[in-house]
Amino acid sequence: MTLLYFIIAISLLVVIHEFGHFWVARRCGVQVLRFSVGFGKPFWSFTDKLGTEYAIAPIPLGGYVKMLDEREAPVPEHLLDQAFNRKSPWARIAIASAGPVANFIFALLAYWLLFVSGTSGVVPVVGTVADDSVAAVAGVRSGDEIVAINDHDTTTWQEVSWQLVGFLGEDADIRMTLKGADGTQRSTQLQLQDWLAHQEVPDPLSGLGIEPRRLDVPAVVGEVQPGGAAAAAGLQAGDRVVAVNGTDIADWYDWVEHVRAAAGVEQLLTLERDGEWINVVLTPGSKTLDDGSVIGYVGAGVVAPEIPEGWLRTSHAGIFQGLWLSVNKTTDLIVFTLDSLWKMLLGDVSVKNLSGPITIAKVAGASASGGLEAFIGFLALLSISLGVLNLLPVPMLDGGHILFYLVEVVRGRPLPERVQIIAVQLGLFLLLSLMLVAFYNDISRL
Repeated sequence: MTLLYFIIAISLLVVIHEFGHFWVARRCGVQVLRFSVGFGKPFWSFTDKLGTEYAIAPIPLGGYVKMLDEREAPVPEHLLDQAFNRKSPWARIAIASAGPVANFIFALLAYWLLFVSGTSGVVPVVGTVADDSVAAVAGVRSGDEIVAINDHDTTTWQEVSWQLVGFLGEDADIRMTLKGADGTQRSTQLQLQDWLAHQEVPDPLSGLGIEPRRLDVPAVVGEVQPGGAAAAAGLQAGDRVVAVNGTDIADWYDWVEHVRAAAGVEQLLTLERDGEWINVVLTPGSKTLDDGSVIGYVGAGVVAPEIPEGWLRTSHAGIFQGLWLSVNKTTDLIVFTLDSLWKMLLGDVSVKNLSGPITIAKVAGASASGGLEAFIGFLALLSISLGVLNLLPVPMLDGGHILFYLVEVVRGRPLPERVQIIAVQLGLFLLLSLMLVAFYNDISRL
């Protein structure tokens, strides 16, 4: 299912991207030879009255638009005015920009749909605050609700995290508005210095020393991963962990702490199974964290409890308010993506945050399992990332072509062919390097 949702996400967004190029090319008078959904030899196609072939190909990882162009094949004289390379630089800029713009429009419409239909999330109430942490020094207390960050309302934990991620790698003072358990509000300042700059997977909440309030989760096994330590010990779905080495286990979190502290150390588990108590021997495997520390790991999942209604907050926007919110959301994400890339170039944020297709596939599957709202939100975010990356001024990308055409506007003639070839080779090298880093990050996370 993860692979299926990955294919759906990538195919949909790339087709939207290519449709942007197609739509503007048609209106600029360029002959589009083929619009293909998928790659490879088409297994179905038809040609319209304007000479464009619409095709479906067997490799479902996107699509492409092929235009009439003298640089690719000879063009009959009576069709020269429809060739892409014969169009003005401004027309070519419009065509090259249309793909990323289509991705942004899709994201805007997706967020508009979500805001109007209603979005839900968990109310941001603090569970615990780590001693001597940034939050503790600022006076954040257990039971506080985070109402706003720098005057931006935060009605859910998602919004809290979104407001915080913009400060990664920075020195900054954050103004946080809190509502105590008694209903009174107060403000406090959180001081950040080089905040989470070099962490591979920065967690804004734990970086402040904040843990959200927890549900009561009994130590009942929901699933057992094949080949893991739990499977080797004979644990089964539905087992309740009663004790470890004779010490009673209060809940799932308690058992997790025992497992994490016992990498490679044999444990005697007392389980309740079908109303009977049994003993099994479990030896946790080990997992190395980013900081080099080693923790225990057994490969068992929890039975997810239902979130109480009082812990959830749902908001609905009107048609026009939803449109305004979606414009702001899309704009904020475009700026955030560019800012994150800039911080990576400066070294303020680790390049280990780059992700490739494996991570995208995992997130696609996870968001789809979270429901339609989560999957649409993931598609919108991925569409914005695709649009921004394609607008970077790197040859081989839309942004690189736009840069060439802008230089042509200034010079009054195109760049020399040799310069363009060298630039394209450099762009190809940069893209391959970026892909290698992303693949390496994906594999290291596995």
